[in-house]
Amino acid sequence: MAQVITDRRDVDFILHEQLEVDKLSKHEKFAEFNKKTIDMIVSEARNLAIKEMLPTLKDGDEQGCRFEKGEVKVPDSFHKVYKLFKEGEWIAMCDDPKWGGQGMPSSLSLAVKNFFHGANFPFALHTLLLHGAGKLVEVFGTDTQKELFLKKMYTGEWGGTMLLTEPEAGSDVGALTTTAVKNADGTYSISGSKIFISSGEHNLSENIIHPVLARIEGAPAGTSGISLFLVPKIRVNDDGSLGKFNDVVCTGIEEKMGIHGSPTCSLTLGGKGECIGTLLGDENKGMRAMFVMMNEARLDVGMQALGCASASFMNALDYARERVQGRHLQATGKDAPGVPIIQHPDVRRMLLSMKSYTEGMRSILYYVGLCEDMVHISDDADEKARYQGLIDVLIPIAKGYVSDRAFEVCSDGVQIYGGYGYTKEYPQEQLLRDCKITHIYEGTNGIQAMDLIGRKLGLNKGQSFKDLLDEMKKSVQAAKSVDALSKLAAKAEKTIDKLEETALHISTTIRSEKMMSVFSHAYSFMDATGDAVMAWMLLWRATAAAVKLEKGAKKKDVSFYEGQIKSAQFFINSVLPITLGKMDVILDNDDAVGEISEDSFGGK
Repeated sequence: MAQVITDRRDVDFILHEQLEVDKLSKHEKFAEFNKKTIDMIVSEARNLAIKEMLPTLKDGDEQGCRFEKGEVKVPDSFHKVYKLFKEGEWIAMCDDPKWGGQGMPSSLSLAVKNFFHGANFPFALHTLLLHGAGKLVEVFGTDTQKELFLKKMYTGEWGGTMLLTEPEAGSDVGALTTTAVKNADGTYSISGSKIFISSGEHNLSENIIHPVLARIEGAPAGTSGISLFLVPKIRVNDDGSLGKFNDVVCTGIEEKMGIHGSPTCSLTLGGKGECIGTLLGDENKGMRAMFVMMNEARLDVGMQALGCASASFMNALDYARERVQGRHLQATGKDAPGVPIIQHPDVRRMLLSMKSYTEGMRSILYYVGLCEDMVHISDDADEKARYQGLIDVLIPIAKGYVSDRAFEVCSDGVQIYGGYGYTKEYPQEQLLRDCKITHIYEGTNGIQAMDLIGRKLGLNKGQSFKDLLDEMKKSVQAAKSVDALSKLAAKAEKTIDKLEETALHISTTIRSEKMMSVFSHAYSFMDATGDAVMAWMLLWRATAAAVKLEKGAKKKDVSFYEGQIKSAQFFINSVLPITLGKMDVILDNDDAVGEISEDSFGGK
């Protein structure tokens, strides 16, 4: 059985029929990215993913990373793939060619990442924070910092990370203790320890550049006193050549549940008093700068989760078509032959659930990319602000909701294989293990839910969330004009209206004495919002498909378009009633979470 990683037909459908990404080529910034070029890039990415990356997935998991005398060695097979990544300029796809980028639209780059993460996301993770670190240099760096670091990072010659988490300050970043002492030459001596650093040390590149959060002596407590520094593993001379070791020491790597091909490192900075960094951006503005990287990383985490889910679904679909077990339920003869398990109703239920979620998640993430593209090409300040607001509101959904649903898809992917899915003979169990981390890093999903109700719901005085609702309502109105979708559109509309009511309820009670109760429902609200966004995307897709069917689609496309309508039908009829129930609980102000005493949890 050939292993596949994502549905190319569905990728093309979103790019060309739902989002119409090729229309971006009408603007000067993306003039060269017409449909032909888009298809060529996607094909190149798919070939690299399937032919080179996918064969290293199992090897990377089994061999893992090795920590030897302060050095980290990645799986041997990763070196060839990393070389191909550099040669293909895949690390900085959306960035200025001046610095080694390709200048492509974000929406297109996400389609490329869909294949890469589906093939081997532990490998692709090596390049995720590298690019994010480079983006910090591009946005906040001085001309000197850009000249010294940026191109070598964007081309993959040097690696990059994000040094944020500390042993006693996990999600509470304001409690960090890493210090920075200013030197006479304007540099800073950095001292502290960081943990859970993806690719903090490895042998893929000769240098690694670390953006580091630290507190300058005398700076205010909490996040308001945090600054950002650029700290290379090997010091960089004024002419760009490498100097001496910069006292950044890896003290170990974690033994993890998954992503074994990605080293998660503990680093000590300045253990010998010789770690030197330069200020990146303004003093005490480090957290504001870091969020530029974190928002990009959170979208990428959603893409990682989708990659796992997409591969798990495609594997399960192939397996269900080939695995013969049990007679058809309607078979009457005792000697009736066995049938492929895709003919059994419960397997079909799981496959349709996996299909609808995978398609909807893909559309959500690509749509966020399209919004980013619109921010870049729009000349109207209000329009730019509107698209940026949509991005900001959708990031907790793109990271939190998507990774939750993706993990469920991967779990179903194991289930369809039965006992074989639980073994290492097939990739399903690895995809499930690897996917779990997407719930945790770059801000746990609980933090994403709190961010949604605590910051994003009231963003721009609530206008950005209203803009999102308005976009949903536009698609509902379009679907209402299609006879085959009118009932589904009405049910989606009911959910969107109730979401608006629930959002208003949260907004009016979050600053009251019921604040703790409101936050206890944050996760349910993220789920409800995600379900509504999912229904919106599936209805939008179904509308595009129904229109094609009405106009007389090509025979080879009929089944695909019919499948889009079935995905929307399944999700809207099966999931949205549960969504309405979740919102009822929020509106009822149930406070079991707040009222239960610690002793009442039991365990004593």
